[in-house]
This record gives sequence, C-alpha cells and structure tokens, in this order.
Amino acid sequence: MVSPDAIRTVLGIFGNVISLFLFLSPVPTFIQIWKKGSVEQYSPMPYLATLINCMMWTLYGLPMVHPGSLLVVTINGSGTVIELVYVIIFLVYSDGKKKRVKVLLVLLVEVIFVAVLTLLVLTLAHSFHRRSAIVGTVCIVFNIMMYASPLTVMKLVIKTKSVEYMPFFLSFASLANGVVWTAYACIRFDPFITIPNGLGTLSALIQLILYATFYKSTQRQIAERKGQIHLSEVVVNCSYPLDKAAGGVAGTAPVSDTTAPPHKT
Repeated sequence: MVSPDAIRTVLGIFGNVISLFLFLSPVPTFIQIWKKGSVEQYSPMPYLATLINCMMWTLYGLPMVHPGSLLVVTINGSGTVIELVYVIIFLVYSDGKKKRVKVLLVLLVEVIFVAVLTLLVLTLAHSFHRRSAIVGTVCIVFNIMMYASPLTVMKLVIKTKSVEYMPFFLSFASLANGVVWTAYACIRFDPFITIPNGLGTLSALIQLILYATFYKSTQRQIAERKGQIHLSEVVVNCSYPLDKAAGGVAGTAPVSDTTAPPHKT
C-alpha cells in the first residue's frame, strides 16, 4: 500500500511542475518588451507582488521554520529567481528614471521586510509551531491580496460579456495548481497552505464558469469586429477609384441634395 507521505511527495512534484508553468507564463510578454526595448504601459506591480509572495513561502518552507516542506521551498525558490529576473527586465527597459526608482524602492522594501521578519522569527520564536504560525499567517495575507488581480479580470468579463482577456489555459492551470496544492496540504494537514490554495481553487473555478458562460458571446464580438474591419477595407478599396476620378483628393466629389435616403426594411 502506498504511504500518505509518498502520495504527498508525488502531489508536491506535480504542484512544482504546474506552478513553474504559471511562473513562466509571462515570458512572451517579456520577449515582446525585449524586442521593443520598452515596457510601454505594462505594470511591474504584479511581478513585485508575486516576488514577495514567493520569498515569504520560501521562508515558510525552510527546515528551521516548517520542517518537511522541501517541495514548497523548491518551487517558491525558483519562483523568486524567475520574478526577480522579470523585475530586472523592467528596470532595464523602463522609460525614465522616476519609474526605475519606484521599482527599486518597492524591491528594497520587500527585501528589508522579509529579512527583518526572518531575523525576528528565528530569534524570538523558539518553536516550529510558533514560527510556522507567524510566517504562515503573513503568507495567507499576501496570497489574499494577490487575488485582487483575478477579481478585477472577472469583473471586466462580467461587464463586457467577453473572456478575450482571460485565457482559458491559464485559468485551467490555476485550477489544477490549487487542487494539487490543497490536496498536498490536506494529507498532512497544513492550514496555512490549505487556506490560500483552497481560495485559489475557488477563484479559478469561478473563472472557468465565467469562461463557459461568456464564450459564445466572446466569439460573436470577435466575429463582429472582424466583419467591421473587412467592411471598412471594402469601403476604402471601393472609394479609391472614385476619389482618383474626382481629382485624386478624397472628399472633393459633390453630393446631390436630391439623393434618395436608403430604404429601411
């Protein structure tokens, strides 16, 4: 019979793979930034928020804080490195000194916060239970704050009746990630991993329900936009010979006042 710890390890490995996919999902955005040589209107805040979240979970999984959480350390340590690379790219390609200074200040505050918390927890809390409780509570708070972004996207979906800016595979991966890590936490019950991942599972499930609800209306909107673009191209192409015949300047042809209005059906 397979032991619970073995199942937990397998789930943790699956969780690492799925989470790594989620961490790497912004790569196309950063390739675009690199090619254009500018961050344009992209905000660094989601990556700074994910960075401190990863640093906190790495601290939580350390043997001196919460023993037996190596797989929590591996994925969040990797996430810390990945998010740090994203932030560095923002610093390199930001337009203007003011934006760079803002990103550096937020980054500095995050590093100082994690360093001070680590020092206080390791020196003042003398048991694994107390250390886990302190760091785990902070982790939950940061996780809940990060759910503001998906909530904003879901509000936009409901308002526009379009899921164009809520990718299906990202929502599906988020659901799988939440389910796997919730199961991982329930085998050797850990409320600090269960609560945020349970909320993440619920958030992703709502996203998929919205996707199913508004998928058809999204396709209609996309088709209508394409139809309008095609129609405008036809109008432009048809009007070009007329403009040329009128002397080559658009809008110079006279319009008769006796032109009959279009027939309405």
